[in-house]
Amino acid sequence: MSILEAIIIAIVEGLTEFLPVSSTGHMVIASSFLGIGDDAFTKLFEVAIQLGAILAVVLVYWRKFFQFNQWEFYAKLVVGVIPALIFGFLFNDAIDQMLSSQVIVAVSLLVGGIVLVFIDKLFQQPQPAKPDLLATETTAGELIEADNRLTYGKSFIIGLWQVLALVPGVSRSAASIIGGMQQKLSRNFAAEFSFFLAVPTMLAATLYSVFLKDWKVEGGDQKGYELITASSENLTAFAVGNVVAFAVALIAIKFFISFLKRYGFRVFGIYRIALGIILLAMIAAGYL
Repeated sequence: MSILEAIIIAIVEGLTEFLPVSSTGHMVIASSFLGIGDDAFTKLFEVAIQLGAILAVVLVYWRKFFQFNQWEFYAKLVVGVIPALIFGFLFNDAIDQMLSSQVIVAVSLLVGGIVLVFIDKLFQQPQPAKPDLLATETTAGELIEADNRLTYGKSFIIGLWQVLALVPGVSRSAASIIGGMQQKLSRNFAAEFSFFLAVPTMLAATLYSVFLKDWKVEGGDQKGYELITASSENLTAFAVGNVVAFAVALIAIKFFISFLKRYGFRVFGIYRIALGIILLAMIAAGYL
């Protein structure tokens, strides 16, 4: 992977990580267009690069994220991430196979788009959550009140919804936001909790892919860190990619919340449907 290719994929990741359009699906398609989709380092990069984007959440919402006296907030994040950890570990090989399938990505984008077109009507009157979970202007007392609306049970169920995103093209943010709305949380509240839930989820995925997972390469299996340090080019691409994804995601987070408040999910649903149809047509024509 060249530095330019790493930057392109990182920009795609930063723009799409927090949008309900599937960042993994977009990276799989982008790497396919670049002709590097089957490379082991590229597959590792597509997982680990998401940590750079996720860390943007920590910076943007640092006031909430580092309230260490509110231990229940962290406990609810742990409860919410448990389903993804269990299913991700049990079905790791199947997930790897799906990551190589552009058809699965295209179909997932299409089906998910249809769901998003109707999701606002399905949840027209979710339980209001004022103030929003992560609103930076709220006081500590108001944040505690917002946290109390999110029970441990709701956190776990949202985590079960997030498991759907193990299928490339589904979208982790879309699945967890829909899960939150299904649990009677407001649209904004659900979106913002999805942001926070992404931090432990992607941290665990990155640590696993870098330090524990065996990646199949010529000459035998290698750990992720061995792939990263195999060459100066890989190491540079990994570092630059995370920095670029982080910077782009800072912009995307603010955009998504503002857009969601005004327009809801319908536009994203239409985009996914159009992209899914185009990709299926390209696959049928032999371009992918």
